Amino acid sequence: MSSELALANIRAKQVEATMLPRPFELDELPTPALVLDKPALEANIAKMSKHLVSHGKGFRPHAKTHKCPLISRMQIEAGAVGVCAAKVSEAAALLHGGVSKILITSPISTLTKAQILDTLLLGQQDIRIVVDSLHGFELLARVISAESKLGILADLDVSMGRTGTRDNDLLLTLVERIEKDDRFYFSGVQHYAGHLMHLADFDKRREKSLSSWQRLEDKFLLLEKHGIDTDVVTGGGTGTYDIDVDVARITDLQVGSYIFMDEEYRAIGSAQGARFNEFELSLSVACTTISQPQNATITVDGGYKAFASDSVNPVCDDIPDVEFRFAGDEHGVLILAEGQQEIQLGQVIRFATPHCDPTVNLHEYYWVMEADGLIHSCWPITARGCSW
Repeated sequence: MSSELALANIRAKQVEATMLPRPFELDELPTPALVLDKPALEANIAKMSKHLVSHGKGFRPHAKTHKCPLISRMQIEAGAVGVCAAKVSEAAALLHGGVSKILITSPISTLTKAQILDTLLLGQQDIRIVVDSLHGFELLARVISAESKLGILADLDVSMGRTGTRDNDLLLTLVERIEKDDRFYFSGVQHYAGHLMHLADFDKRREKSLSSWQRLEDKFLLLEKHGIDTDVVTGGGTGTYDIDVDVARITDLQVGSYIFMDEEYRAIGSAQGARFNEFELSLSVACTTISQPQNATITVDGGYKAFASDSVNPVCDDIPDVEFRFAGDEHGVLILAEGQQEIQLGQVIRFATPHCDPTVNLHEYYWVMEADGLIHSCWPITARGCSW
């Protein structure tokens, strides 16, 4: 019953865009508002697709970044081999929105989630999931219906210590069990070194990422020795998009944040310089100045309920001398430079998000800005709250 209720809630969510009666100026938005620059988004999608194709790699972008089937559909139209979902619930939201080529990148270990996955498989032929334990596989073997077909990837770990197996014997056992069951097919392997994505020094990031993949070589050789093909070798991310293309075994990259960019990514070094600016900033949060208790500061209506941050604060590209400091759930305080007068009460200001993925999960809609600088539509964040 709990799984039926959870799926019903997702399937009741809006998927398609809402066109506004007329284009809106930014200062007409109900702030804090999540603003999506559509031309920049489209440019980022096209640039990543061109880059990976030029290196003979596919891209399997991660929907955990945007949680929006509309954006996944844009990425598939741009040549993506499929999309990733972090959780079963995200996969349900994507299916509800017309996206069917989905890899669930986190293992599951409970009966409820296995039952939900079995429901999602009805009529679907291209859903895949990772496993990293006998418990996880045996759960799937117990629950998945006889008429279903599920692709399974082995999730491999080297040093991150979040998910994945490091055990060669377990890897071989899992693959052998998968291939003996007609409901399943062994699709390949996943390896994600998320702890490397934000290493500030590009050369160090490159060295560690390539080393991480090299340390998996014994597992690839083991599978080859037993005549097991790995059709899919997937992993990597935005922080290593121009590094992991040099790994011959990789078939596709799980890039996510490149479509939006955020300050955590922009602050790291790249092959081109001290800032990671290869992709445009397409996502921002618009806030309004609402109070000025003292001359040196001014308060905006966006705090921790508008921005998610692991480390850095929001940044205003349009007014670079302004420093944002969180002032609680509902507010932020801007520290003004000496003599700075251009910010007035009632002014709407856009900020780069500290961390785009969890910031998106705080909002219901993207307010979509076109090339004319006006807001023309709202796109629902269909998978908002889909964290299970």
